[in-house]
Order: sequence, then structure tokens, then C-alpha cells
Amino acid sequence: MSSTVLYRKHRPSSWREVIGQDHIVKLLADSVNSGKISHAYLFSGSRGTGKTSVARILAQSLKISIEDITEIDAASNRGIDDIKALREHVSVLPFSSKYKVYIIDEVHMLSKDAWNALLKTLEEPPAHVIFILATTELAKVPDTIISRCQAFVFRKPSRDLLRTHLEEIAIKEKYTLDPGAADLIALLSEGSFRDALGILEQVMASVTGSKISRQDVESVTGAPRAELANRFIEGLLAKDSEVSLGALAQAEKLGVSMTTFMTLILETARSILLVQHAPNLSQTVQDRVSADDWSFISAQARLKVMTPSTLVILLESAEALKRAAIEVLPIELAVVRITEKM
Repeated sequence: MSSTVLYRKHRPSSWREVIGQDHIVKLLADSVNSGKISHAYLFSGSRGTGKTSVARILAQSLKISIEDITEIDAASNRGIDDIKALREHVSVLPFSSKYKVYIIDEVHMLSKDAWNALLKTLEEPPAHVIFILATTELAKVPDTIISRCQAFVFRKPSRDLLRTHLEEIAIKEKYTLDPGAADLIALLSEGSFRDALGILEQVMASVTGSKISRQDVESVTGAPRAELANRFIEGLLAKDSEVSLGALAQAEKLGVSMTTFMTLILETARSILLVQHAPNLSQTVQDRVSADDWSFISAQARLKVMTPSTLVILLESAEALKRAAIEVLPIELAVVRITEKM
């Protein structure tokens, strides 16, 4: 495997390589082609969704040379003096390009005084300067700044999109990624391309062959084992609280994140419900899980005991996890409610 970090190696370098942000790519590409360029852009969205990559592609599409692109990490350069130095720098004409581009990452980290100083520059920017501000926390960006930027919100990629991307990258790296492994990585990455490829890289470094199974991902990441989640659900559907609570206790003993465990449970329960009530979706479900998981899902679906009310209780439990003083308690309560329900 290449020594280059996967996320950097496979970072998009052109509009057509950007995944999951079609609404943004089209607008930016059209503005470049028409020559209608804004003096300031604001890219917001969760981590690893491509904000910095798109900023670089935008600069590249404007034919900005590398010496006329400045990237600043606001987390490390957040003070008034840093922004004052920036204001002095922007007055200097570009070296060899029509524009100078300043990409300011994590811009929400700027101090109040720094915001005020930046605002003055945004109010009367030099004609040769383009600012691209990126943030994971739009709520912390002052309205006065937002109003002076062309704002774009980056969406989290869907699990399906992440899973497909991971499978494609694995092939390029000469690995075979089991569908269940790809799905688990996609779940653990929480909608971040960067985190997904980081996990994939860790797993690649740990396996001895070229095939990556769900078990390999579980081993490297410490994610809940599929059989624990399956045993938990099997107990629920059989109205056997002891089986479900036993699986839950084992997961807790292993130090498994209860939030991740509940997400796996919900995903499996949902798949069972879909196959049970819409058999035509069976192939779709089968394509995204491991062979062992499909065997479990299809077997449970045939029993026709998964009910919407079961999923509702599980969803309520997942929501309660966010504010529970004892993390496992909402899931334990859900087990009792479901198994004692007539």
C-alpha cells in the first residue's frame, strides 16, 4: 500500500471527482464559466465533506498559481494580530494570477476582535482578492460575515454513497472490501469521507491478505461484533429479555459505544422490517450487508415478528441515549418494554 495517506492520495482534484455535492459543484462551475466570481465564499458543513478540497478546486479552475493561494488554519491563527497581518498581505498584488485566493479553514475559531478586523476587509475587498471561508460550525459565524459571502452548505454523504466510494478506493488499492465491511466503515465514519478513508487505511495496514471482512473492521476499530447485535435482536423478537440483556451486558463489558451499538441494532431491525414487508427490497438489503448478516436478516424476516412498534421503542431509546446519565439504561428499558409487550 502507498505510504501516502489515503485521503490525500484520493482527494478530488477536479469538479467531476467531487462526490455528493452536485448542487454546489454546478453552481460554482457555472459561476467560473460565466466569469461571475464572488469576492467571498462561505463553505459550511460537517468534517470530511470536501469543503477544503472544493475550495482548492475552485482556485484551480480560476487558474490561480500556487504562489497566489494562501491557506490559513483559523484554529492556530485566530487573533487580531493574525488578521491584521492578513489585511496587510491582501493589499499586495498577485504574483502571476488574476486573483489571490485566501482559504481560511475552521473560520468559526476566530476571536471577536479578529472577526471585526476581517469584516472590514470583506466590506471593501481589493478587486484581486477572493476569500473562501470554511467552517464546521456555521452557528458561530457572525451574521455580518455570512451576509457578505456567497454561502454553500455541504451535505453529509449517504451511507450508500460512502459505501460505494470505499469499495472503489479499495479496488484501486488492490483490496477486496466485503459489503458488510464497507457498510460498517461507512457507519463508523459518521458521514465523513476523511474519517472513512482513515478507517479503511487502518484496516488495510492490519490485514495480511487482500480481502477485508467485517470482522477485520470490528477487530481494528473496536466496533460491536455483528453477532452481539444479532443476538440482541433475536432476544427481542423471541420476547426473551435475558438473551437481549446478556448481549447488551457483554457489549458494555467490551467497552463498546452504546450509541454505535444502538445504530447497528436499528440498522439490522430496519432491514428485517423492510424484507418482511417489502420482499422486492431483499436484493438491495443483501447487497449492503455481509453474507452472515443477510442469513440472519432473511431468517428473522421469514418469522414475520418484527413490528413497527418495536422500532419505535428502539428509536426512542436511541434518542434517550443522548441525555442519559447511565448510557446503557435507555437500551435496557427498551428491552423490558419490548419483551413484556403483549
